[in-house]
Amino acid sequence: METRTLDLEVPDGTMPLYEVLPDGSPRGAVIVAQEAFGVNDHIEDVTRRFAAIGYHAVAPHLFHRTGSGSFGYDDFSLVMPQMAALTDEGILADVVATVEHLHGAGWTDRQIGIVGFCMGGRVSFLAAGNLALGAAVGFYGGGIINGRTEAMPSLLPLVTSMRTPWLGLFGDADASIPVEEVERLRDELNAGADVDTAVVRYPDAEHGFHCDARPSYQEAAATDAWSRTLEWLDGHLAPAD
Repeated sequence: METRTLDLEVPDGTMPLYEVLPDGSPRGAVIVAQEAFGVNDHIEDVTRRFAAIGYHAVAPHLFHRTGSGSFGYDDFSLVMPQMAALTDEGILADVVATVEHLHGAGWTDRQIGIVGFCMGGRVSFLAAGNLALGAAVGFYGGGIINGRTEAMPSLLPLVTSMRTPWLGLFGDADASIPVEEVERLRDELNAGADVDTAVVRYPDAEHGFHCDARPSYQEAAATDAWSRTLEWLDGHLAPAD
């Protein structure tokens, strides 16, 4: 596989994009939406995992406005200024720029999926409610129900306008996303979404259960969630030309 980082033009500057091209003919394209810790070693590794199974995979650096790339998992205070600089408008512009880059590589909207982790889980929902991509998956995305800030409000109003099939993966032991919120989200999607949606809960999993660089990693949940993610992509992305 071929890896590189390039700069994309976005409305308020340039955004680094980590890109991995698979060996052989790609089967589709996947956008990997970062955790709150940036496009770090783990997110780059996940991007390469998608490429290893044949996807043209990219990870946009959503913290480009503050000029910071990634952070360790041991001090969340360093992340807060980066998060404070984000808005849904800016994030969506970044995703659109990434999609347009993939258009330039020959992919149509329905051949592109987005998979997000932590903060990126919410990004996947934001994308699903605004764009008509092939598929979206969110791992433990907080702030979907109640929002995070005034500039990142609840995303529930997007349910009835969703044009991208969305799969949500959550852990019951996630202190930042109560089970009650997850079940409310399930109910809202079942009642109002016009596209295929699903919500899966893992009884003993904490926030970050998929990240093997974090103490909260849980192999069983991570393995099952990854398998479901690949099945969701396989079942919803339009085939490569």
